[in-house]
Amino acid sequence: MPAFGERVRAVIGARGPLCVGIDPHPSLLAQWGLGADGRGVREFGLRVVEAVAGRAGIVKPQVSFFERYGSAGFAALEDVLAAARAADLVVIADAKRGDIGSTMDAYAAAWLTPGSPLEADALTMSPYLGVGALDGAFELAAAHGKGAFVLAATSNPEAAGLQRAVADGATVAATVIAEVSARNARATPAGEWGNLGFVVGATVDWQDAGIAPFTPPAPILAPGFGFQGARPDRLEAVFAGAAPSVIASESRSILAAGPDGLADAVARAASAYRTSKGGSLV
Repeated sequence: MPAFGERVRAVIGARGPLCVGIDPHPSLLAQWGLGADGRGVREFGLRVVEAVAGRAGIVKPQVSFFERYGSAGFAALEDVLAAARAADLVVIADAKRGDIGSTMDAYAAAWLTPGSPLEADALTMSPYLGVGALDGAFELAAAHGKGAFVLAATSNPEAAGLQRAVADGATVAATVIAEVSARNARATPAGEWGNLGFVVGATVDWQDAGIAPFTPPAPILAPGFGFQGARPDRLEAVFAGAAPSVIASESRSILAAGPDGLADAVARAASAYRTSKGGSLV
């Protein structure tokens, strides 16, 4: 199997950048006529996988919406992850794990080990115990052809004070990107995409966040499209030279179409991203 960065590159090239979030909010479960329980989130997740397969290439289950139902929720998530990977979708587990030493290694083993019940293709990770604390997880990912998306510049307003704080002449977000990019540079063959990607919100102003284009190229998971206001026609305007490596994440804006309209909503969104030519935010 190709390295994770190159697999994402191929999927974006073939199917476009759309990533459909699998976020069974209680309100969506009610709208879909499903129970707020393990059975409901399992049915919800499997229907999303079915709708995305063949129309887009990437899904992102939000772990918290399954975890809230305890063991039944985790059992449901295991089935959804397995179904998505069986459908040849790139599966990003949005769990935002971040810890030190053997604890972080155990998180990585749970999500990134082939054959694990929770196996995904990539995991979102928090670097705020230090990027170096994630090295064991990065190494495990590389050993199994998996990837990571490290939180860098998120679009929620609460993050600005921390992520845009300046130390030694650079913002925290820029420092995270630089440290992770250095690891990619050591491990990535010339001309390929790195396996360690970043979370950068689609509503983030790069200049304001103190971040700039980086090398080698690596996947950028960009929440904020759809419900949060960013549109497909602004992808190139916001991300400029990094636009080819952006994974555009939409959740509620698509999921609100309901089970009967979901496949069409995915198809329309996927088409919009494939045909976008840049544009403005508002």
